[in-house]
Amino acid sequence: MIDFPNCKINLGLHVFEQRPDNYHPLETVFLPVPICDALEFVKTTNPNHSTSIQFYGLAIAGEPESNLVYKAWKLLHNNYGIDPVDGALFKHIPMGAGLGGGSADGAFALKILNQLFELNLSEDTLIELALQLGSDCPFFILNKPVFASARGEIMEPIAINLKGYCLVLINPGIHVSTAKAFGMVPKRKVNEMGQLMPIIKGPIEDWKHQLCNDFEKALFPLHPELGQIKTQLYELGAVYASMTGSGSTMYGLFKTHIDSKKHFKDYEFVTEISL
Repeated sequence: MIDFPNCKINLGLHVFEQRPDNYHPLETVFLPVPICDALEFVKTTNPNHSTSIQFYGLAIAGEPESNLVYKAWKLLHNNYGIDPVDGALFKHIPMGAGLGGGSADGAFALKILNQLFELNLSEDTLIELALQLGSDCPFFILNKPVFASARGEIMEPIAINLKGYCLVLINPGIHVSTAKAFGMVPKRKVNEMGQLMPIIKGPIEDWKHQLCNDFEKALFPLHPELGQIKTQLYELGAVYASMTGSGSTMYGLFKTHIDSKKHFKDYEFVTEISL
């Protein structure tokens, strides 16, 4: 059984002071983007066989057992007794890029295995399981535009009309540690919660001056190239430009095609898609 885990971008990202459980509450809008990995599972016919995941495409750091795809199988194995499987992941979405590719792989693994073994787990149960894999994983169970808060698991579907816009994504190949980024980002006070949604609901032309990703404040001084890409996106006519997630992918929303591969030819990952 095969499926294609897609990535996401964040429209705004506010990070707040640490909670007693050591997590930082956040507010953001997740928007699914049709740039995908490929993930396949088949049941093994050998009862003595252990689960094996083969990786292709972009190199993946760490041991296979540390990958969220394997962790998703292990979680369902421990909770529901599913059998070992053979899996294959073709990696196209850059890692450490703020696009949620690893989280998508883990969440899609839960959904595929739920179907493959006919567990009939509800969407709410899958969301609860996905949260055990990572804070961004629950979004990919729903996989539609949502306003997310708390750790990202409290999600409210929203209507965002970006039809006709062109989305340009540029990844400069800078790997950003999410844990390190969270340690550096300036934290907002809890009484500042609730400011993001009114901005999102306003005119897109106003986002440039109102909608921000808090991680830019920490990462732009550390990696000036990111700020330079954002400036170039606006110079090329972007209606809105931002970093997604905790970096390092930058994106711009345009009203017309801009031939992004020409303007950003020095970067390996440059993608332009119509929304």
